[in-house]
Amino acid sequence: MKPPTYNETLRQPLTSDALIEQRVAALVGRACRRQLWFLFLDENHVQLPLLIPVGDPPSSPDPSVRTLAQAIAAAMEAEEAASVIVVIERFADSAISVNDTAWARAIDDAFREIGVAVRCFLISHRRGVRWLAADDYRFPSPR
Repeated sequence: MKPPTYNETLRQPLTSDALIEQRVAALVGRACRRQLWFLFLDENHVQLPLLIPVGDPPSSPDPSVRTLAQAIAAAMEAEEAASVIVVIERFADSAISVNDTAWARAIDDAFREIGVAVRCFLISHRRGVRWLAADDYRFPSPR
C-alpha cells in the first residue's frame, strides 16, 4: 500500500476508527523493529505533516515516559495539534501482550497528567496493524 501524500491526507480527515487503522497501515505497516510512533491530528481530524518515530524503547515502560510525553506535547503545541495517535510497533504476533498494555497505560497516564488528548492506540505487528481499545489497557486484566 502506497502511503498518502500530505495533500491527499487533507482530503481525507480521519473521522472513524477504520480510517485511522487504514492510515496507520499505509504509513507504519507491518512491524520490523520495536519502536513507538506518534501521528498528529488537527481539530478537524486531519493528519498533520509530522510523524515521530521513537526507536528501541525499553521492553516495558520506565519513568522516562513522562519526559517523552512532555516532548510529544511540545511538538503538538508547535504543530497546533489537537490530538495524537500512538502506534506501538513490535515484531510479534497480533495478540495483545502485557508489555503492549503497560506501554499504552503508561503513555496514556503521562499524557493525561499534562492534558494531551490521545485519539487512540494501535499495534503494528508482524502481519499488519490492529486496534488497541481503551478497555484493553486502562483496566488490569483479571488473572
